[in-house]
Amino acid sequence: MTLETTTDREALPVELVDEQGRAIGACPVAQAHTAPGRLHRAFSVLLFDADGRALLQQRAGVKTRFPLLWTNTCCGHPAPGRPLTDAAAERLVEELGIRAALTEVGTFTYRAADPNTGRVEHEWDHVLVGRFDGTPPRPDPAEIADHAWIWPSDLADAMVADPQRYTPWLSGVLEVIDKAEL
Repeated sequence: MTLETTTDREALPVELVDEQGRAIGACPVAQAHTAPGRLHRAFSVLLFDADGRALLQQRAGVKTRFPLLWTNTCCGHPAPGRPLTDAAAERLVEELGIRAALTEVGTFTYRAADPNTGRVEHEWDHVLVGRFDGTPPRPDPAEIADHAWIWPSDLADAMVADPQRYTPWLSGVLEVIDKAEL
């Protein structure tokens, strides 16, 4: 992928939602993330290996929102009306070259402004989990700067010690997963 492809992703439609997560319209990704931000549907995937470690990624430096921060395995926006698990499975392949069965475990809403880019995340975020063992075969450098397996307890400690290294939605993802008691 090139920067041009990333720019094209900013033109893709996202599904706007109300405070109860009901679809109310659509707009381009870039418009949804322009301050003050528009509430829209998103997904966050976290994969675990057989030992219980979580696969994190460091977002690429060319990302328009929260570049170079560490976050869950992958995230994105389903097109309006598109099944969530289909969109999430496709992003796993696009970003990491991974295929995994995914299960939705909950949702949360958050708003966060990126002080470096001026963009705003205001998302109704669906959290999906799955299982993957091994090394991602094809991380896309336009999406991912690095990736690492980490024990959830070590991640929690690291996020407390240096929260600025992590995306603002990662804590919400982990909270939903903790409540799901996986």
